[in-house]
Amino acid sequence: MKYIDMALQMGAKNAVRFDIGDIVFDPRVVLKCIFGCGDYGRNHTCPYQKSPLNMKEYQEILSRYRWGVIIGCADKTTSQKISFEVERAAFLDGHHFAFSLSDCGLCKECTRITDQPCRVPGKARPAFHAVGIDVFKTVHKFNLPLSVAQDYDAELNWYSAVFVE
Repeated sequence: MKYIDMALQMGAKNAVRFDIGDIVFDPRVVLKCIFGCGDYGRNHTCPYQKSPLNMKEYQEILSRYRWGVIIGCADKTTSQKISFEVERAAFLDGHHFAFSLSDCGLCKECTRITDQPCRVPGKARPAFHAVGIDVFKTVHKFNLPLSVAQDYDAELNWYSAVFVE
């Protein structure tokens, strides 16, 4: 598939097609955002600080898609850049609602901290998990690697998703 090949050529460790039924939503994810994320409320892509939508509304919107691509990378910045380019390619191919979810890694420090506008609002996207998606259960359906880092030196897996059609 074009978008999977594109992601892999750009440096993704893995990329797989998903059907919307493969995406696992769980409202408990919001608790982990609010009470477990050191970046909660500190960036423009934090959906519970910036967006007028709640998790149930995100689920309703995303459930209108039929398929997309999950992209796995070694770091947040690469994941964000690849998922945005896949989103752009899908849009240019006629999928005008294509939308990526990726933990934004475009700026060293988000301007939200200093109450300034986003430097790249056209590219910034909320995280795959920040809209109520259980990334662990979702990616494990595809036997993709993801585990809780046991120490600070552990290799990480960052996942993003591009909802295409």
